[in-house]
Amino acid sequence: MRSSYLDYAMSVIVSRALPDVRDGLKPVHRRIIHSMNENGYAFNRPYRKSARIVGDVMGKYHPHGDSAIYDALVRMAQGFSMSLPLLDGQGNFGSMDGDKPAAFRYTE
Repeated sequence: MRSSYLDYAMSVIVSRALPDVRDGLKPVHRRIIHSMNENGYAFNRPYRKSARIVGDVMGKYHPHGDSAIYDALVRMAQGFSMSLPLLDGQGNFGSMDGDKPAAFRYTE
């Protein structure tokens, strides 16, 4: 029982919690980017509400709750969290001083 639990725990850590060596993204980041690409969200298009993106990702690819998806989306939009921001966010996405981002219904 103990070894099977350890095997399962290690597989979860390796496949979900650690970023991939190839691109530095976790599965939730890849799911967000894939969903945004499928829905036609691009740099030259108008902003969309974060709630719509979170709902699409949760409904199609990542049924683990909206807070994990929104936290990953916020991290990809923060210039201080990643070496290069992957998303161009509009609204309050938090600050380096510890200010929390606004709720996803207020950000785009």
